[in-house]
Amino acid sequence: MRRPALYSSSSSSPPAEVPGQQVQAGPAAGPAPATRFFSLTSPRLLWTALAVMALLLALSLSLALRPQPRKLTQADINAAVLKTLETAQLPSAVAKAYETIRPSVVRVTGYGKSKNGKEDQEYGVGTGVVIVDKGIILTNLHVVQGAQTIKVAFSDGLESTAHIIGAQPENDLAVLQAHKIPDDMIAATMRSTGDLASGDHVLAVGYPFGIGPSASAGVISGLKRTFRSPEGKQEMTNLIQFDAAANPGNSGGPLVTMDGEVVGIVTAILNPNQQRSFVGIAFAVPIENAAAAVGLPPF
Repeated sequence: MRRPALYSSSSSSPPAEVPGQQVQAGPAAGPAPATRFFSLTSPRLLWTALAVMALLLALSLSLALRPQPRKLTQADINAAVLKTLETAQLPSAVAKAYETIRPSVVRVTGYGKSKNGKEDQEYGVGTGVVIVDKGIILTNLHVVQGAQTIKVAFSDGLESTAHIIGAQPENDLAVLQAHKIPDDMIAATMRSTGDLASGDHVLAVGYPFGIGPSASAGVISGLKRTFRSPEGKQEMTNLIQFDAAANPGNSGGPLVTMDGEVVGIVTAILNPNQQRSFVGIAFAVPIENAAAAVGLPPF
């Protein structure tokens, strides 16, 4: 196919031909200058191509020679964990369990009228644990039995009166309803005792001699124990025996696992010398019995 002719533009038009007049021919016009293109053999084009190729080669070499990140191995992870354990001050299992249960532990105080009948007189201090966040508290029946006024103090300092809404005398358990509760009330988590074994670590939290909340750690010493009160008036069975320190005032407090979950309610200590001091043997009612006192389903 013939290529179309290329024309250059002109600012003046050729003179018009006058009839009958001979026009003198001027110098012959040469061919229009052709547009200039790069030739495949142009040195400039060759040098440009070589420069581009050299740049691409250098880029590919730099990527190939760049050191690749080393793959993380299990040995690296183990070393990092070991280093953290050696340098970081991690809280103990007991400390974590205590912080978990502490917001749910309350001080329980019973009051009766003084001899003149004009003022309330404190006659018993114990411990309770919130098991429903609307202010339902488990404690020992002997802590509040006969009290004309019951007061509870929550972990944030809020104090409230309370009244008994249920009792299980055979297990020395009472259920209280607080009249006021904190806005951010946290109920304890209860756990089945089905997999408890002697030697398992436990924590008792309460108000021994009114001091607290105090924590004492120990282990499960035995299961399905029987205890008879010093007066011989009551015998309780299916108890958890433990060796965490418990004293008067711990009664009604929670016995918890290292996860901070309640497995029992502290109810008695063995007093062979009648001094009401801890000798290394204490008992708790399994939480299944305590939950039944509140009407909660068993685990």
